Amino acid sequence: MKSVPSWPAPEVPEVAGPGVPVSLFNTATGVVEPVHPEEARLYVCGITPYDATHLGHAATYVAFDTLGRAWRDAGVPVLYAQNITDVDDPLLERAATSGRDWRDIAQEQTDLFREDMRALRIVPPDVYVRVQDVIDETADAVSRMLENGTAYRVAIGSDASPAPVDQHAADIYFDVRAAERLTPWTLGESSRYSPERMAESFREFGGDPDRDGKRDPYDPLLWRAARAGEPSWPTPVGAGRPGWHVECAVIATGTLGVTVTVQAGGRDLTFPHHELSAAHASAMTGEPFAKHYAHAGLVAYQGTKMSKSLGNLVLVSKLTADGHDPAAIRLAILRHHYRDDWEWSDTGLAAAEEQLRRWRAHANEVRDRAAADGTAASAAESTAEIDGIDPVDSPRVTQIRRAVANDLNTPLALAHVDGWAASGDHDPAVIDLVDALLGIRL
Repeated sequence: MKSVPSWPAPEVPEVAGPGVPVSLFNTATGVVEPVHPEEARLYVCGITPYDATHLGHAATYVAFDTLGRAWRDAGVPVLYAQNITDVDDPLLERAATSGRDWRDIAQEQTDLFREDMRALRIVPPDVYVRVQDVIDETADAVSRMLENGTAYRVAIGSDASPAPVDQHAADIYFDVRAAERLTPWTLGESSRYSPERMAESFREFGGDPDRDGKRDPYDPLLWRAARAGEPSWPTPVGAGRPGWHVECAVIATGTLGVTVTVQAGGRDLTFPHHELSAAHASAMTGEPFAKHYAHAGLVAYQGTKMSKSLGNLVLVSKLTADGHDPAAIRLAILRHHYRDDWEWSDTGLAAAEEQLRRWRAHANEVRDRAAADGTAASAAESTAEIDGIDPVDSPRVTQIRRAVANDLNTPLALAHVDGWAASGDHDPAVIDLVDALLGIRL
């Protein structure tokens, strides 16, 4: 599967001593569960590149970057894939209203996202895939679902707008009830949503429950037949473009294998996107899609959920252009538990900047002490000479590791770092651990 460049990887130091096995809240079960595989396969849904990168995006990618860091610190290899949803209605609508080519907007916004992720020291995905590069693979998956009875064609109404290019063409939909009969997947198993909440979310996030010809209101679009003025590609299932959920199913299984360890993203993707992506994947493979589902909370600004459609965005690029240290932006995010909903504010950023100042001042004090003692250049290596602290048995390091490993409890981890900075603790292993686990270079 074709991958495009992501962004440069930050240097992540190795810290002596055993890491702590990770436990993570599983949306599908409603409890915190151990997630310590021999190899972790992580799929995090990527951006739709038409207005990147706001703090809601950043909070999600910082959260699951922390997960990857915790796994690696515990000795677990991580294979990480992410998509770029560069063939989707919001991007095409932006292109239409702005008069620009959708490909130019996608490239511009993806490049901006890359730079924001680099600035925030997010470890990049191993595989980074654009939807426009997997059209053939997606059409093949849709064809197989038609063959195995989990997909069907729906006629396009004569009054459809925009009109189909081919008047005899049909859209292709996924059959959720057939999937429940023929695959391990069942509707509601990963979201645990009530029927009422499913109905609300399905409609809110692009579903069309009232479409004539559908077998079930929750049947999602797999393939949209070519319409006038929209991008489309010739394929064996007809000219057109993929639906939203099947794109991720194809990219995730094509890059990570049949079953992923964790499917992750913002909580607004819980249903229908993650639920139905899992359905498509199971219809393609005959196996469960993910062992674990993890979702980050939503970030508000000025009292309302931050979103592109509402226009109440705080952009990472704007904050850095205004002179704010990306490390302080990351720290402002880590001050909140990843599953909590919270509100971005200038006062919160100022508090993070002051916290970062205190940490760096203490880190410099630790380094100065190491230099004065004539020890090795690496702070971690100088531990025994400074305070007789063995990094393998460092209480502060253990506290921070346990906090992060316990459902990514970064607020508690930050409190332990605060204690290190305020108490005169000269354990230098904390400097590298804050970098390795929290992504903050001191």
